[in-house]
Amino acid sequence: MNDTQATIANPIAAALQLVGLPACACDAAGAVFAVNAEFLALLAVDPRGSAMAELFAPHVRGAGAAALAAALAGSETAAWDSWVIAAAGSHLAVEVTVKPFPATLAGRGATVVFREIAQHAAAEANRKVLLEQQAILDNASVGILFTKNQRMLSCNPRIAEMFGYATQEMIGMRAGTVFPSAEVYQQFGAEAGPVLASGRPFEKKEFRFQRKDGSLFWCRVRARAVDHEHNDGGTIWILEDVTASRQNDMETEALMNNASIGILFTRDCRITRHNRGFLEMFRYEGDEALGLHGSALYPSPDSFEALAVAATPVLALARPFQTEVELRRKDGSTFWAQLIAYVVNPAAPDQGTIWIVEDRTEHKAAEQSLRNAADAVRRARDELEVRVLERTAELAGANAMLQAEIVERRQAEARVHHMAYHDSLTGLPNRALLADRLERAVLAARRTDRRLAVMFLDLDRFKTINDSLGHLTGDALLKEVAGRLCRAVRASDTVARLGGDEFVVLAPHIRDTEEAARVAQKIIDALALPFPLDGHTLHITPSIGICVCPGDGDDVETLMRRADTAMYHAKAAGRNNYQFFTQKMNQAATYFELESCLRSALAQSQFELHFQPIIDTGTRRLHSLEVLLRWRRPGLGLVGPDKFIPILEENGLIVPVGEWVIRRACEQIMEWKRQGLRPVPLAVNLSPRQFMHKGLVPAIRRILDETAIDPALLEFEITETALMQHGEQTLDILGQINAMGIRLSIDDFGTGYSSLAYLKRFPVKKIKIDRAFIKDLENSAEDRAIVAAIIALSDSLQLSVVAEGVETEGHYALLRRQGCQFAQGYLFSQPVPRANAANMLERVS
Repeated sequence: MNDTQATIANPIAAALQLVGLPACACDAAGAVFAVNAEFLALLAVDPRGSAMAELFAPHVRGAGAAALAAALAGSETAAWDSWVIAAAGSHLAVEVTVKPFPATLAGRGATVVFREIAQHAAAEANRKVLLEQQAILDNASVGILFTKNQRMLSCNPRIAEMFGYATQEMIGMRAGTVFPSAEVYQQFGAEAGPVLASGRPFEKKEFRFQRKDGSLFWCRVRARAVDHEHNDGGTIWILEDVTASRQNDMETEALMNNASIGILFTRDCRITRHNRGFLEMFRYEGDEALGLHGSALYPSPDSFEALAVAATPVLALARPFQTEVELRRKDGSTFWAQLIAYVVNPAAPDQGTIWIVEDRTEHKAAEQSLRNAADAVRRARDELEVRVLERTAELAGANAMLQAEIVERRQAEARVHHMAYHDSLTGLPNRALLADRLERAVLAARRTDRRLAVMFLDLDRFKTINDSLGHLTGDALLKEVAGRLCRAVRASDTVARLGGDEFVVLAPHIRDTEEAARVAQKIIDALALPFPLDGHTLHITPSIGICVCPGDGDDVETLMRRADTAMYHAKAAGRNNYQFFTQKMNQAATYFELESCLRSALAQSQFELHFQPIIDTGTRRLHSLEVLLRWRRPGLGLVGPDKFIPILEENGLIVPVGEWVIRRACEQIMEWKRQGLRPVPLAVNLSPRQFMHKGLVPAIRRILDETAIDPALLEFEITETALMQHGEQTLDILGQINAMGIRLSIDDFGTGYSSLAYLKRFPVKKIKIDRAFIKDLENSAEDRAIVAAIIALSDSLQLSVVAEGVETEGHYALLRRQGCQFAQGYLFSQPVPRANAANMLERVS
């Protein structure tokens, strides 16, 4: 070791021990003068004092020595892959890194580090594995979430998409945020916590979570603790959105259970599942048929075996099997049924079979009756032929009489047929024949791509002629009208009479609506001439409604209904004209249909109440419930209030319906009390027409007396506009209601034109800020100023304030800071049925 090496050997040797990889130091000539423990362990020899080049394997020694010399001559770090002689003379692949000494050290030289390429490759492989795992997480179709201490620490993009958040939004979020309520979150934790703490995986087939926008959806949940032995390692959650599949399962279950036919699944000849139709058909109850062998449904083992022999080859080819066979019920009685069978999985027929069973007992009886009747007819015909032959033999003249009888019978049949399909007065086709011809005409229009016009014709003021001149004259006029109609239309057209003074004209093969209009005008012109009848000169005009197939419909019922609708518009347009059907007419008809259904909705108990909570902003607890009217229309489900409330208001039905709402709300309060629940005040809306109805106050008194409700549990909401319309009369009505002990509030405050003088005189306890001022509260300084002014005004008048339309936590925070006592909106809950509303109430201890 020379003097220079001796000077720097100790600090270099100390530095090498900190590298953590095999390393040595060599001078400018390439001689090794310092090594670390890892270097000695790798080579199993002490190279100090030897040339660095001697450490390279013979087949790369020349290249290694040249690379080392170039690195020692330079000032930059150099690296390359090579081979060195390891323990026992084996060759080891390494990555060689040469870093020259800094200028601050005396003398030239370098630090040489060996890194085993196998270890380096393993690290690179691990890095690639991690990248691949991250790619899998980022592209997974299920949501994956890591939580710890009730906080979300990591998630993949899919779960953020499911909940409507950005991925970064969810990092650090409280886990309870994605649950519908704090109570639901606590219940979920109580169920999942013990399972995960025991080291077992937690799984839930379906659970309802809440998105960022407040909407709810269903997920399949799987979870496992990261560290099975300790509880502080966090939890991995896997969530799969099953909302659509759950809806499909519900619809499938509904189809299964509501089908009138029997449906069952079998595997290895045993029943594994069935619908309610099967239970009713075979008279089993509950699940007692599950696991039953299929032979139990047949009168005998032989009949079961015969069916199996016939069905097995067909089902084995994954083809449907169909037959008619006698089956046995639980009580031993038998019936005839049609069987249709399909394999569950055509690719694996042994996975089970679906059987559809239809009771054909009545059908078989009908077939037998037809066969009996056919036999009776055949016997009667044979007997008749015998009698004919006998009579022919006895008397030749009897043959003429028999022929006359046959002719007479055929004529009678022809008359009966004509009477069945033709109008008895005019001889025109009647409704039955018209429907047949119209159906054929629609089919022809589809085939030929030509149009078909349907004209619904009604005689104007025919009832006046019929009533004043008598039915005989009226019938004579109808016959004359029928004749003129037949002469006015084309030979290919059909004229039919539906009854009374209603006629229908079918005009097939028209090119356009103008051709239909020409036919209609010819009818009007033909009827414009006077009718001389029984010494009278009568005048009659038609109102004609026209619809065209296929544009206005392509089935008999739709075409007839829309032509009839157009005819009524022709009458409304002054009579003696024709009108083509338009969609605007259809909308009017829809409105009339809706109004007609509403008239019977109350009597048929189709209305129901929903409830939306009003929350105390200070405690965020339930303060009261607003009562909202809903109409459950048969076959159509719930109808939105904006669709039917204006109609009720317009036709006056709002008065009896509004009284029903008040009574039902009071009855609901008493019902909750009987269930041991502590009711909260219910807020009922009074419409302007209902509020001004003279029977309102007596009706309220009567309802309070009959239900025995505490008036303090009832609150009426009247719109600001309604209160300002009638001045002193409004004050009188409000005073009477207030005297009963019922609270009053002003709804939609800020949208009308309130007089502060009147507002001060009104005996109201609360005002509700209209949702129009709340929806942009976070972004609109003007709305915030208006809301602050309303709250300040309310405080000065000692009135409570409710903010409607609160949908975000930002709305809630701003309103709370401004001193608003109560809030209502989708942030807390949508309107819910009474069963859900009961869950919001506290139980009396």
